[in-house]
Amino acid sequence: MSKSSIDKSDGSIGKLTIKEPYTKTRFLSKQARGVIDLFRAFTLYPPLVVSMAIMTASLVYNFQVNKISIAEDWWITVGQASFTITIVNAASNALNQATDVKADRISKPYRPIPKGIVRAEGAQSLAYLLYLFALLRAVTINVWFGIFIFLIMIFTVTYSLPPRMKKYLFINQIWIAIPRGMLGILASWSVFGDPFTPTPLIIGAIATTYLVGGMAAKDIVDAEADKKTGTRTMINTFGCKKTSLMVLPFIVFPFAFIPMFIDYGGLEPYLMPLTLLIIPGFFVAYLIYIGTESKTLENVQAWAIMYILYIVFAMAFSLLTIFRDILPWYSG
Repeated sequence: MSKSSIDKSDGSIGKLTIKEPYTKTRFLSKQARGVIDLFRAFTLYPPLVVSMAIMTASLVYNFQVNKISIAEDWWITVGQASFTITIVNAASNALNQATDVKADRISKPYRPIPKGIVRAEGAQSLAYLLYLFALLRAVTINVWFGIFIFLIMIFTVTYSLPPRMKKYLFINQIWIAIPRGMLGILASWSVFGDPFTPTPLIIGAIATTYLVGGMAAKDIVDAEADKKTGTRTMINTFGCKKTSLMVLPFIVFPFAFIPMFIDYGGLEPYLMPLTLLIIPGFFVAYLIYIGTESKTLENVQAWAIMYILYIVFAMAFSLLTIFRDILPWYSG
């Protein structure tokens, strides 16, 4: 008998993906696993990795350009700040599930609240506690970081609660792209540098524009449920094929405009390779076009690849910034 079959038969591991049934294990109860699933672990990787990448790039950039000193425990600051951003995202995920119960019973009945593992009121209370913890933690980093975290919280709360921007066509995608794009980038950069300089502002604008288009992917699975519960999205209004063509410019053009930003002095020439992300951008739009659902992830393949490309963008920007002095195309 293989190890995997033993693990499944004795219940020592239990569910590994959110779509699997809840089972009690020797380590976690059903309720504990339900709370973990409220946070939607896969969606926490992008804010964690992206924020760490941007913070590290900010540290190196400001050390090289503005000659700031680097503290020996800089990595602790990066860890604490990126963890704070991740906690805000976890709180917004829990709040979103607490307020989307009617839709989830239709399209995502495997989630912990529709399954009766976690109560909606408990999920909402947990979200508020996480928001409070994140805000109190953020203000200890610096003032601007605290302000940006507060603004992110405002966007994520009003996305799910009244005026519930989630239900408005077009606005819903913009409302979720701003905190995950511009505000997240500026918050990360502010840990070690001035967030109101051209580099973080333009990188944030690129990220936001990309996410405005890419976030259409998250609505494919929920198309029917959203329509029945009064939420208008591009997917349930125009369909996958038309939506993919409508969002294609938002996914591709931000990377195509990088040479223009460089020509006008907004970005430095060492960032030119980021233009290559146009290619996977077309692939994201194609996946939205076909709308294939994943058997393990709780959404479509386009949703997963969209997030992965965002991580690649942030990491590529960070690596190019950190090693720009040794890049053959950087003139200094």
